[in-house]
Formats: sequence, structure tokens, C-alpha cells
Amino acid sequence: MDGPIDVSQEAIADIAERIWGFRTFRQLQEQAVRAVLAKRDSLVVLPTGGGKSLCYQLPPMVSGELTLVISPLIALMQDQIAGLTLNGYPAAALNSNCTDDEVADVYDRLDTGDLRLLLVSPERAVTSGFMSRLPRMGVGAIAIDEAHCISHWGHDFRPEYRRMIELRQRLPDVSMHAYTATATPRVRDDIANQLELRNPEILIGTFDRPNLTYRVLPRVRAADQIAQILARHKDEAAIVYCMSRRETEQVAESLMNRGFNAAAYHAGMSPESRKRTQERFLTERLDVVVATVAFGMGIDRSDVRCVIHASLPKSIEAYQQETGRAGRDGLEAECVLLYSSGDARKWEQLLERSAYEACVEVDPKQIELLNHMRGFAAGMRCRHKSLSEHFGQPYEHESCDACDICLGEVARVPDATVVAQKILSCIARAAGQNGSAYGAAHIADVLRGSMSQKIIDRGHDKLTTHGLLKNMRKDAIISMIDQLVDQELLQRDTGEYPVLILTEQSIEVLRGEREVTLLSPPAPVKRAKTADGEDPLTDEQHIVFDRLRALRRRLADERGVPPYVVFNDATLRDMVRQMPTSADSMLEVKGVGRSKLEKFGEAFLDELLAASGG
Repeated sequence: MDGPIDVSQEAIADIAERIWGFRTFRQLQEQAVRAVLAKRDSLVVLPTGGGKSLCYQLPPMVSGELTLVISPLIALMQDQIAGLTLNGYPAAALNSNCTDDEVADVYDRLDTGDLRLLLVSPERAVTSGFMSRLPRMGVGAIAIDEAHCISHWGHDFRPEYRRMIELRQRLPDVSMHAYTATATPRVRDDIANQLELRNPEILIGTFDRPNLTYRVLPRVRAADQIAQILARHKDEAAIVYCMSRRETEQVAESLMNRGFNAAAYHAGMSPESRKRTQERFLTERLDVVVATVAFGMGIDRSDVRCVIHASLPKSIEAYQQETGRAGRDGLEAECVLLYSSGDARKWEQLLERSAYEACVEVDPKQIELLNHMRGFAAGMRCRHKSLSEHFGQPYEHESCDACDICLGEVARVPDATVVAQKILSCIARAAGQNGSAYGAAHIADVLRGSMSQKIIDRGHDKLTTHGLLKNMRKDAIISMIDQLVDQELLQRDTGEYPVLILTEQSIEVLRGEREVTLLSPPAPVKRAKTADGEDPLTDEQHIVFDRLRALRRRLADERGVPPYVVFNDATLRDMVRQMPTSADSMLEVKGVGRSKLEKFGEAFLDELLAASGG
């Protein structure tokens, strides 16, 4: 089809309602769709859960042309194809999991013009066999999903993404469209340059996710803190991110011992074990996954209500991507970061080790990204405002009412300056005996009045600071030491052993010339209103909601798809509130399109009737 495609707003809206049950578009979706239909290159940045996939899925159903989508993960492809197929949408995927017969079937469907969407992994897209077929496929548009993987400044740089320009070279007259959720201005420029986008339509959505409540807590007793947070989300989906494989296993075991339905996930597990854990989570048979960052990009479960970071992520971009897996259905969710300043040093050591093994210097870009993340965690500004401004957007609200700072949850340690003076004085006196420096754990033991052999051998039981904080827990003292490091009132040496060193600012505190603020972990309170502005479901409505979830799982099992592919939680909640009694009224429920009404409408109407006592 030559030239721009002139379509009415009504035609686009009809497709959206008929296939997906959407009666309105989210921010910038319609503009992104029109850019594809006008055959104009585009760069689209929308937050996770902002509806990026619709931007490239809808146009081919209007134009009748094929859209080629580069997608980075097989799991993500499979879920997208399953959902589209249930909606009656002609789509297919090509990746390393496809059998020869499946590949042949896809090419047959391409030859007959049956397909409107083809998802392909970047590795397969650049093979000679695929490239040779490309000009004969009738491609009308190329979509690059997770486009931040192209950029060295992105947090998930993948070298094979650099070769996506070869698609443009093979199809020079086909428009190209890049989609991502996390891109600073620098990353956006890099994406546009690497793909050689021609006068692209630049569509930058609002990075803020108002349905997410962000909290940063000093990490004191991680296992206890994680369990307390998850207790607020009983029987709900949650992800706990850890820095190391060993930590994932320890946290998962601790949670299971406390009665949580949890499992570990990391790259060191067998492929079968990882797949089993992922499938249990996707099919709602597992509530909590404790994982390294190896878990996530391919997880499209929309009802994750909590994401916990047990340690500092390596960048704000990574943090935004990982917390973005919460609340993808637009409903409220909680994101908690347990932070210790020592985490940044651990990341630096990992980067140094990786660079050493590769015989290269540490990439200064990675250190810069890490420092940005550390500043966010240690900061005392509105979390929503900090994230928005990092991605180059102003935040206009005086209060977000959805972070620990704005909710007034940050608890301050009484007489913090005096406490800081005791800590700094202990560090000075311990070093003054023999010129040696010590780590946070040892200093905390001295302040608590420990009489361990190590303390006695070094004569630290004789220090005047011995036992000055004997009523405080060791982990609380270490947390306060971390906070002093973050405030540059104390320095942690970067050598093999992270010992503590006083600075000029330390001396100012000891002289009483500088006030200090220290924080202790608060007891957070959940917001009373839901993110969609509705009152929370009543106890009676929750009973109906749980019945619908059980029905959804049964229907999903019969079809071998994740439950959220049938209907997501937002649709089920709306169903409970509206309690439709006919096919026509069921179509008024958010997210119910005609295809799904035909497949599932009768079953859900029967369940609603039974739940109402009819």
C-alpha cells in the first residue's frame, strides 16, 4: 500500500474496542498509532504499563500491512502472541524455541498474507536466511521494542541490538519505530542516531507512575523487613530483587519458613527450574519470586502488587524498569527499596571484577549511573519528583501522596547529632590507639559494649566510647553509619576492606558546628484510595473478585495461557463493581472486547449470577 493511510478516528477507535475492549486511549497512544499509519519514523517513550504494545499492534489491523516487531525475550513474545490470539488477532513469533514445523507454518502464513504482526528476536532477525526473505514479506512498518537496549547509556545494553540498522538498510522505504519505557534524553538521542531515524515523531509520555507508592528504608534486618512488607500483600503477586544468587536463595528460604508461597529465581538454576518457577508465577500458583535481575523483562503479569529491592539497583533506569513491573494494570502497588550505602561499593567491586576479567577499564558511564541511583536512595526529596526529573521531566505537584517523604513516614532519630558524635568519636578513638581503621560492624560492636575476644584483644573495651549506644541494635547502628557516609560526613575506604575514615565534615560534627539528621525505619501505611480513584472493594466484593479469579485461572489452564491474558485484575474489579447481567452490559466493562466476550462472556456472567445468589 503506497503513501500515507488516511483513516478516521472512528476507524481506529472501532479496532481498539472490537479487539481489546478499549473505549479510550492512554496518553500519546493515538498519536503513536497515527505516526505508524502515516509511515513516519517515531520514537515513543511511555512508562511501563503505559500501553506501548498497542502503539504497534493496532496500526496493521487498520492498514492491512504486516508490522515486524523486534522483541528481546522469548517469554515476552509467547505471552503477547497468546493474548493477541485470544483477541482474534493474526500474530506469530519466530525465535530459537520454534520447531522447524512452526517456522514453516509462520512462513506459509506470511506468504498467504494471513499475518498482521510478526515478533522476531534480534538474533534471528539478522540471520542471512531471514534477511533474504525480508523484502518479500510485505512489511509496512518495523517496530523495535525495548529500544533502550541499543544504547551504551541504557541499563540493558545488548550488542545485537546495534545491528537493527541492517533492517533499515534492507528495507529503506519502510518506516521504523522505537519503543521503550526508560530513556533519559541522552539515551533517546543515542537510539535515534543508532537507528538513523528520519525526522521522527518524538512522543515522550509522562514517566511518573502515580499508582506506585515508593519507599526507601534503611536496611537493618532485611529478612524481617521483607516479611513485614509482604504481609501487607497477602496472597498477592510480588517480586523481591536481590543482588546475588546466594542472597535470593537465602531470602526465599526465609520467606518459605515464615509461611510465604515463595521461590528463588536466578541464572545459576537449571533452565527447567527457572521455567517451572516462571510458569508457576505466571499462572498464579506462586505469589512471591525472589530473584536477581535475570527475572523480569519477559514477565508481563499485570497484577504484581509489590516490588521489593533488597539492595541498591545499579542505576535509576534499572530501578524504574524493575519497579515498573508493579501495577501494570494501573491499580495501586508498592515499591520498597532497602538501602545500605555499602551496596554501592559492592556494585563498584562487581564492575571492577568484570572489567578486569575482560581486560578493559571500568566504564565510567556505569559508575555515573550508579552514583545517580545512590543519590536517589539517600535523598530526602519526593520520590516521584526525583524520578521524573532524572528522565528530564518537571514534576508539577507539590505532593505526590505516594512516597515515604510526602506521606510523612520518614522517622527521624531523636538527638541525631549527639548520636552521630558518639559514632564518629568511637571511630576516631579506635583508630587513635594504633593508627588502624575499622569497619562498620566492629565500630557498632564497640558502641554496643561487646566483650568479644576481638574487642578485648584490641583494647577497645577500654575506650571511653565503649557501650555508649548499648541500647541500640547493631544493625541500626550500621544503618546510621551508612547514612553518615551518604551525607559525606564520613568516608568508607575503597580498598580491599571497607574501613571507616573521618573527613573534614566529620570534624565539624564532632565540634558541634554541624547538625545531623538520621533516619530510622518507619511503619508505612497504605493509601486508602485505589489508584483508579475508586474506593477499595468491600469484603463482599472481594469474595466475588476471588471467585472471578478462580474462574479466570481455570479458563487459562484450559487454554495453556497465563490468567491475566484472559482478563487482568482491573477488568475483574470493574466487573465486580458493575455486576453486568447481559452480553451488552458486559461490553461496558473496561477491557472486555467482542472477541473475549464471545469466548468468556457466558462463563463470567454465570459466575456473577451465582455470586449474587441468582
